[in-house]
Amino acid sequence: MSIQTKNPIGISGLAAYVPPYRVWLEDWCDWTGNQWPKIREVVGRSFRLRGPDQSVYTMAATAVIRLIDQYDVDPKRVKFLGLGTESSTDNSAGAIIVKGMVDQALMARGLAPISRSCEVPEFKHACLGGVYGMKGAIRHLALDGAGSQAIVVCADIAEYARGSSGEPTQGAGAVAMLLEENPKLAVVDLVGSGSASDYRIMDFRKPMSRFCGQDRSETHQVQDFPVFNGKYSTTCYIGYVDETLHALKDMYEKRDLNAMSYVRSLKTLFMHRPYRRMPETGWAVSYLFALADGDSRDRAELDSYCYEVGVDPKDVRAEMQGAPAVSTLAGPESLNVEAYPLTMAALRAFRASRHYRREILDKLALGSDTMLDLGNLYTAALPAWIAAGVEQALDEDSLSAGEEILTLGYGSGDAAEVIPFFMADSWREAASRIGFASVMNQFVDLNRDQYEAMHDGKRPAGLNYLHRNEFVIDRVGASDERHFSDFGIEYYRYVG
Repeated sequence: MSIQTKNPIGISGLAAYVPPYRVWLEDWCDWTGNQWPKIREVVGRSFRLRGPDQSVYTMAATAVIRLIDQYDVDPKRVKFLGLGTESSTDNSAGAIIVKGMVDQALMARGLAPISRSCEVPEFKHACLGGVYGMKGAIRHLALDGAGSQAIVVCADIAEYARGSSGEPTQGAGAVAMLLEENPKLAVVDLVGSGSASDYRIMDFRKPMSRFCGQDRSETHQVQDFPVFNGKYSTTCYIGYVDETLHALKDMYEKRDLNAMSYVRSLKTLFMHRPYRRMPETGWAVSYLFALADGDSRDRAELDSYCYEVGVDPKDVRAEMQGAPAVSTLAGPESLNVEAYPLTMAALRAFRASRHYRREILDKLALGSDTMLDLGNLYTAALPAWIAAGVEQALDEDSLSAGEEILTLGYGSGDAAEVIPFFMADSWREAASRIGFASVMNQFVDLNRDQYEAMHDGKRPAGLNYLHRNEFVIDRVGASDERHFSDFGIEYYRYVG
């Protein structure tokens, strides 16, 4: 006889950790000769850097223990601890490292550790690993884990070489989610969700050869610069015309929805956010595709944008229906080819229209100002935006019990997940414990020398930050003897 629950399952709490080291993008523009007005409009205001004694595991563990503290979680009830990340540096262990750190800190307080019968998987797929982790946790709670609780922590370090186009979109941090039956914050509707995936060859890859020969003698950092190609990666992200559009279509079909009616009915959505402009562009393109499938009035609206930029609406609709194979653009000879040039031309007219704020910006408004100071958190970007947005909604009383919000996760051109959330009756009390604003208020602003030193894996001079209530790397093993080897293994401690 199978064991399963028929109770709704979802999120009951959120807790975050971001490192304090902050770089103002206006300062960064002065240092690098970039244009601040453009960076402000496209990217944001600032980003965070992980410190010399921090790793993806220390950030994840700090977020988890904060979640336990903030929501009075009984660790013995936690039977699933998942880690979503693309920044892990151990090819064997993952979430068990986080569990071990949290257990030690709990036992040092005289408290019980997380359940010994807890599953500890790691989920990896670019920025989508945390969403896959959440889905795995919900499936666990629906079946053999019925009656227990689950924690999924999304943690990442987004770093790019100095001088690269990705440099202003860096970031670091972790967000932990508490999941259970009859959730306090939001019900997650997996049955009504949509999925899509397609192999894209070279969009945002992290081959392990990048780690070879790194010197960790001065700090504990392992640098993790990805292999990416700006134009091609952007084409993949406009994957709302591709992966995300396919995921939306999957959801529309499962729920028997009229695309245009549904898109217009939404008041709030949260999306993967590597930088400011990306979610705006993605949702706007989705809106244009919905217009193309709508009634005569909807098509007339799309036609008006086409005429304004001098393109034939029939050609635009043909382009939308053509579904070009984005993977064929992965070669060096195709990196400057636009997959949907006519659609993107129509988007420029839509962006300047009176409908753009109501249909796009207003629906992305909750938490968006806070996100301008966060940078890219990869897997943690979407849950961070949810945390910031729900906290703002609590202040403004702008969400209601039972209201649907749409979440959209994305994994670097290869995959997308569209998942409806429905706000729980008790969401306000759960939201009051998130504390995201207080996390963001902990900062140390870096000057140019400090930023460049920290970025390059050195210890900056003049920093006065003292770790408190967080995990740090105590040391890194260096022994590689026949009788004992701990080469490269990180040892941690909790600073109370």
